[in-house]
Amino acid sequence: MTYLQKILDLHRLNAKNDKRSFELLYEEASRIGPTRGFKKELTRHSEKGIAVIAEIKRRSPSKGDLFANLDPGVLAAEYESGGAAAISVLTDKENFGGSDKDLIEASKSVKIPVLRKDFTVDQRDICDARIMGADAVLLIVSALDRYELKDFIELSIELDMDPLVEVHDEKELEQALSVEAKLIGVNQRDLKSFEVDPLKATALMSKIPESVTAVAESGIDGGESARNLMRVGYSALLVGELLVKSNDRMKTLSELNNKFDEKSYE
Repeated sequence: MTYLQKILDLHRLNAKNDKRSFELLYEEASRIGPTRGFKKELTRHSEKGIAVIAEIKRRSPSKGDLFANLDPGVLAAEYESGGAAAISVLTDKENFGGSDKDLIEASKSVKIPVLRKDFTVDQRDICDARIMGADAVLLIVSALDRYELKDFIELSIELDMDPLVEVHDEKELEQALSVEAKLIGVNQRDLKSFEVDPLKATALMSKIPESVTAVAESGIDGGESARNLMRVGYSALLVGELLVKSNDRMKTLSELNNKFDEKSYE
């Protein structure tokens, strides 16, 4: 059984055992004020360089602990001060050591938008994200069937959140485009094996229409890879391990945020 399947099985079991009413959660989520505009903020930052979505990540299944005792509010504020366009918070507990509280604390500590990064398998997960203070929610194509993906995109938008639709190959990209996803993340990490292919995002970029905001995820190891991804057309990067493990996060963010200079490639 793959990493992804184990994780999804657990999340679907949790959803099956969840007796909360979707209708009541939807009503609660609907009463929350407007979001901070996740996609809009990525677009604004990309006009000056490349937008960085800085991730709060305690551990990973493949690497173990990264920053187990982090303070999500403090780290989110540090990312914001360093020029991040948005924050990503892993809330999966069993595999990534995250929690709902991590997102709540991060969201309260910054003015920039926040993405809930988790394995969304149920409508109530989306309501929960908004109630926690998320401005965007991750939807993984390989974790959902076509009908779930379409319904979850629509529900996210109804709740004023931007759905970041994650793909790993050309087939999944076609699925995302078929349901009119406007914000697509290309994850260079294979969630079945957790191996990273640093060329995957570059290879898929030519298949992504200009009307779609493209985000490169995983395998970004510094300013050079950030510039290369921007050069092929990416508007934003989602960066986790590099930042979490950095001894100087402000410097790392500065390197990732450096404006693209066409002359340097002539």
